[in-house]
Amino acid sequence: MMEKQLTLRHGGLELTATLHYPTDGSKQQEKRQAIIICHGFIGSRIGVDRLFVKTARALAAEGSYVLRFDYAGCGESSGDYGALGFESMINQTRTAIDYIADMECVDPRRIVLLGHSLGGAVAIMTAVRDRRVKRLALWSPVAYPFNDIVRIIERSRYDEAVKTGKTDYQGYSLQPVFFESLQEHQPFQSAVKFGGEVLLVHGTSDELIPVDYSFLYQKIFWTRTEGLCDKEIIFQANHTYSQRAHQEEAIRVTSEWLTGLDKKQEEWHHWSI
Repeated sequence: MMEKQLTLRHGGLELTATLHYPTDGSKQQEKRQAIIICHGFIGSRIGVDRLFVKTARALAAEGSYVLRFDYAGCGESSGDYGALGFESMINQTRTAIDYIADMECVDPRRIVLLGHSLGGAVAIMTAVRDRRVKRLALWSPVAYPFNDIVRIIERSRYDEAVKTGKTDYQGYSLQPVFFESLQEHQPFQSAVKFGGEVLLVHGTSDELIPVDYSFLYQKIFWTRTEGLCDKEIIFQANHTYSQRAHQEEAIRVTSEWLTGLDKKQEEWHHWSI
């Protein structure tokens, strides 16, 4: 299996990334799907219980290029996470899209963002702004960035940040500018502006982001005039899909959904010729 570690330059920041190559080498000339994994709040490109490593390897084995990267101040990337915020994450994601879109072997009609948790909200806001994104796979997506993150870290920490200029959460120093940037973005309201295909995946035992969010998101995506939206609810899965069976189900569902879209696209192509 081919994997390459690389550094994406984003302004003065260095974002550490891993690119996974498709393993079915027989059809090397074909342009392939590319998937960018957007990790969640204070996460990394590895994921809890190696979720994103497993996801990237499985999807590459199915024939896609997969890029997973650490947002600034997370994982191995440079920068101060708590000083940057949501807007910066959107722009960093667009830098990752730049890298993928420049690859000759990538099919521009099949650029996918796979966002988990806060990364799901970032993926939506990026897709709304960047027309190169054609498909979204949203795993346990955040719906209200400010409220959800403040609830997770606890209100008292947010109050402390406002009063003193920062608060410590699991070794990350979060500043008021971070919280202000979360307040500026409403993925729920913006979701309708994305015209592409959407898959929602959520566990019924998600302790951080309620499974109801995915039901609400689907209703919103269904009001669009174009672009389909499918939903898969994984029984008893938690927020990070920590059981192996739940990891495998999230990956399988996502892989099959993407393959299904390709088949539809081919059929439409034949019809329209």
